[in-house]
Amino acid sequence: MLGFVSLLMDISSEMIHSLLPMFMVTVLGASVLAVGIIEGIAESTALIVKVFSGAISDYLGKRKGLAVLGYSLGALTKPLFALSGGVGMVVTARFIDRIGKGIRGAPRDALVADITPPALRGAAFGLRQSLDTVGAFAGPLIATGLMLLWANDFRAVFWAACVPALLCVALLVVGVREPERAQPAVRSNPLRRAALARLGPSFWWVVAIGAVFTLARFSEAFLVLRAQQLGVPIALVPLVMVAMNLVYAASAYPFGKVSDRVSHRTLLALGLAVLVVSDLILALAGHWSMAILGVALWGIHMGMTQGLLATMVADTAPEDLRGTAYGMFNLLSGVAMLVSSVLAGLLWDRFGSSATFFAGAGFCGLTLLGLLVLHLRRR
Repeated sequence: MLGFVSLLMDISSEMIHSLLPMFMVTVLGASVLAVGIIEGIAESTALIVKVFSGAISDYLGKRKGLAVLGYSLGALTKPLFALSGGVGMVVTARFIDRIGKGIRGAPRDALVADITPPALRGAAFGLRQSLDTVGAFAGPLIATGLMLLWANDFRAVFWAACVPALLCVALLVVGVREPERAQPAVRSNPLRRAALARLGPSFWWVVAIGAVFTLARFSEAFLVLRAQQLGVPIALVPLVMVAMNLVYAASAYPFGKVSDRVSHRTLLALGLAVLVVSDLILALAGHWSMAILGVALWGIHMGMTQGLLATMVADTAPEDLRGTAYGMFNLLSGVAMLVSSVLAGLLWDRFGSSATFFAGAGFCGLTLLGLLVLHLRRR
């Protein structure tokens, strides 16, 4: 049920976000700089809110209410995009939407861990991630079809996006039951130093590995730029992301099941090896067909690792601090994503596209070194 909740909200969000930059520039007359600033503020807001929402869910001992609040805020913003007559309304809608995303993210992941038997946790996170990713590629496809059907009527597509968002909230309210948890006699602040110390070295090693891994896995926007550079026609460039997400969605659940039966460190190392091959292919490619191969391998590595990292957080964090743990993990991974994307852009501008992907392969090597150190420490 939580997987289908994610799927419906992603369909709704991607129907809008895949068209929003063009809508802002062509209909509202905004500059490209304004688009970049709005997106940067929106994503930073989501990262900050995630920490506090996870901690609040631990403090209250309840996850579902915060998840419902977060998804409801996301659903309520969808009509604002259709009604917007200027950039100000779009900024407001994006800001509230990202607050909603920040509120729901950590409690939802903690809820997945709470309601899943430990022996099936990898499969559970893989399934939720797979369904979420189906929404990520279905949304732009639906938006493209509706734009063709309705003669490029942005606002009509934005209104249509309200439907899956409302269904998402209804499904969460009706279809998900939160398990009862023992409530402490005295509630305490999960963000105080003593509570964070309880997360332990193993958790912080997972956070550190996840952050360095994210430095190696910069924004997928660079995959699109590389494909265009190698000759993919502009009209077909969006299909590059559709292809990546299709492979990601197809592989996330099978690899999630595998992670319940094999060493997490081994599977993560294999995922890093796939990313190294993907980076090298994209760095050395001379034709768009090689870029498609690199993008497909990128999707496989996402399927191997993203649900796995969520499982590793659940396995290393105390049950009563899972929300806080996911908030911290998401915050630091998100900051690493911002840093890696800026670094990737600088390398691209200064030294060319190949340097960006060679650097990604180098960060993969650092992450593999971190996994080796973690293995030696545990031995």
